Amino acid sequence: MPSCPGPASVVFDERLTSYDFGPTHPMSPVRVDLTMRLARALGVVGERLEVVTARPASYDELRAVHTADLLAAVAAGRPDERHGLGTPDDPVFAGMHEAAALVAGATVEACRQVWSGERRHSANVAGGLHHAMADRASGFCVYNDAAVGIAQLLAMGAERVAYVDVDAHHGDGVEAAFRDDPRVLTISLHESGQFLFPGTGSSDDVGGPGAEGFAVNVPLPPRTGDAGWLRAFHAVVPELLREVRPQVLVTQHGCDSHRDDPLADLALSVDAQRAAAVALHDLAHEVCDGRWVALGGGGYAVTTVVPRAWTHLLATVAGRPLDVATPLPEAWRARVEELIGEPGPERMGDREPGDEPGFTPWDQGYDPADDLDRAVHATRAAVFPYHGLDPQAW
Repeated sequence: MPSCPGPASVVFDERLTSYDFGPTHPMSPVRVDLTMRLARALGVVGERLEVVTARPASYDELRAVHTADLLAAVAAGRPDERHGLGTPDDPVFAGMHEAAALVAGATVEACRQVWSGERRHSANVAGGLHHAMADRASGFCVYNDAAVGIAQLLAMGAERVAYVDVDAHHGDGVEAAFRDDPRVLTISLHESGQFLFPGTGSSDDVGGPGAEGFAVNVPLPPRTGDAGWLRAFHAVVPELLREVRPQVLVTQHGCDSHRDDPLADLALSVDAQRAAAVALHDLAHEVCDGRWVALGGGGYAVTTVVPRAWTHLLATVAGRPLDVATPLPEAWRARVEELIGEPGPERMGDREPGDEPGFTPWDQGYDPADDLDRAVHATRAAVFPYHGLDPQAW
């Protein structure tokens, strides 16, 4: 893993946990709180990973992505199904506009720090709210902080931005925001929309007129595990990033791809999620001089999975990945026991020590009888020719 000169940052303050749909909603803000507690307890936050205070996104920053009608509806704080508010996914809560604007502002600040050169890497684990559309909230996402951050990168002068989304759900809102803009490459690896919300993101979804090949989707079969997921990632993501050569990489690290997540059907370990974060870090150094903004996202095993996956992410952002054998602090496990009645996991990984997640590289062959290989091949066939790449290079 390349060295990371200069400090990295995480944009965070306790106000970010005010993005809270209520005690029965699956996206509890405790996942963010426990992540930061664990990152501090393990020494991830400190000299190499500075904490920067979040600020709310301005009206103009939000308007670069969202309609005035949506902003007014959120600010009004009343159910409005035309704009996706007051639904089971996005119930209205007091201070919704302020909380959602703060999440978006934290991502804008992370983008500003990286683009300005103030930091090489920056993270917002409360961010990654990738389903919100221009005119409506969707899928637990009120404002689309990832799209707002990318829009600000473009406004600051970026000419090529890549967005890679590894959430179990299709990153539909970010794709929609830039579907017709060839300055932004969006790549989403997700459980197939045939089986999972939002029902979109097929392999032949490649972008709008004039931007063909700049929306990339890899719909994975349910129960895809470590080896298959990493095979799909490495068959698509590195080649496209090396060809497009973005000036900055924005990544969304929803960890609902984990085998224990209650809302999706993929079967990854925390170890594989860590491997994806390290691979994206290394690609940022290879293709865009290390300019990397890392965001959170989905993840609904809020005490046992999310804090470990995102602490690995923050450690990678800091340039010092944690060993998966690292034991979890007893005080942190005791806090988890207070919340759920049983202690948290004992160590930072799921797999047995020394059993690193591996995969068969794509260039070693393609099996047309395998569901995963068919999905990957369909994506390569749909997208790679637009970039002058050979989809059948194996």
